[in-house]
Amino acid sequence: MKKIVIIGGGFAGINLAKRLSKNSEHEITLVDRNNYHFFPPLLYQVGTAFIEASNISYPFRKMFHGRNIQFFMGNLEHIDPLEKKVVTDNGNLNYDTLVLAMGTETNFFGNQQIKKYALPMKTIDDALELRNHILLQLEKSVRTAEPGIRLTHSNIVIAGGGPTGVELAGMLAEMGKNIIRKDYPEADVWPGKIFLVDGLPTLLAPMSKKSQNEAISVLKNLGVEILLDRLVQNYDGEKVSLSDGTEISSSTLIWASGVVARSVDGIPETSLGKSRRILVDEFNKVQGLQDVFAIGDQCYQTSDPAFPNGHPQLAQVAIQQGSLLGENLNRENKGKAWKVFKYNDKGSMAIISKFHAVVDLPKGFFKGFFAWLVWLFIHIIPIAGFRNKVKLSFNWIWSFLTNDPTLRLIIRPNSYTHNSSFKAAKTIPEKE
Repeated sequence: MKKIVIIGGGFAGINLAKRLSKNSEHEITLVDRNNYHFFPPLLYQVGTAFIEASNISYPFRKMFHGRNIQFFMGNLEHIDPLEKKVVTDNGNLNYDTLVLAMGTETNFFGNQQIKKYALPMKTIDDALELRNHILLQLEKSVRTAEPGIRLTHSNIVIAGGGPTGVELAGMLAEMGKNIIRKDYPEADVWPGKIFLVDGLPTLLAPMSKKSQNEAISVLKNLGVEILLDRLVQNYDGEKVSLSDGTEISSSTLIWASGVVARSVDGIPETSLGKSRRILVDEFNKVQGLQDVFAIGDQCYQTSDPAFPNGHPQLAQVAIQQGSLLGENLNRENKGKAWKVFKYNDKGSMAIISKFHAVVDLPKGFFKGFFAWLVWLFIHIIPIAGFRNKVKLSFNWIWSFLTNDPTLRLIIRPNSYTHNSSFKAAKTIPEKE
């Protein structure tokens, strides 16, 4: 049997593994650092205490019941293309065919100060860390009598005006509007603002002008301060410095400003393109290597006539590349020719706030409540597990009807509460 090792259990890796599992001639092993698959587009809702992390996560071993797919939990350390071996922190694996589908990681553009203090949004751990952090800053704010310190704990800065940044800003603005004053009645006036910063002259840069204008209009109506044509240059944990000299007091900087492909030790430099993406041919085979493929956000493919500068790093690209590579490997066993990858662009969408979303289709644009419903439906379909789909749907219905999701739990507080930094510099005097 042909040994096929897949590194990464995201959209690309999962769709490849499922397609390959239909062929009993393959011995398939999927490697991932976590024991679960999760749905990245909804991470921001976990981070803002809107849904549970379990709603968008599903264990690999349960997912693979009844399929000829083995799961191997481990971190990739390096690959050896000559010996056809994968080295992980939990042991080695030999392969006949290797597929890299590890996705991306947060790009801090070499700024170590921002990397040290900013909050990324790429993993379940990141989302839970953000939820804890925001809730703890609110607790600090109401414990503080000093106006300047209260403002620092209340302000939230989001770097990056793409879909993640826009969706985060909208969700946090809704949270401030509907929840904070009820949860924290001791704060007579809430001083904090949400700042959305981007280096481009508009939000949602990859989308249509109509979507961009709608996002700006809705967020401004929610009270979000939009700062365009400027970059976050520095951050020390309490003050955000922008490229135009603006300084914002804030203990929360959420970094949604860019990604870079995960590095793979063993891939030659000549096989790497911009942002560390791995160069592949029209069949997703890594240039310069034998029997090694890369799919999804990690690869850079320029052979598609409609996308000569590479495909966008979207879930649909990863799903389609994973499915086609699985089909091609199955075709190879039957002696059939491989199919060239061509991305079928089905459009893009972003949710801005409750009842407001934008949808760009190849032949049109629509917005508002109907776009919001379409966004919800489209994001329910890929969720792994029927139970998760039902739970997520119920949580959404309850939260949207009541404007009050009940998930504001600080579930990992020890590292914060046992740290002296949790204590406010000056607390409000006790009432007699």
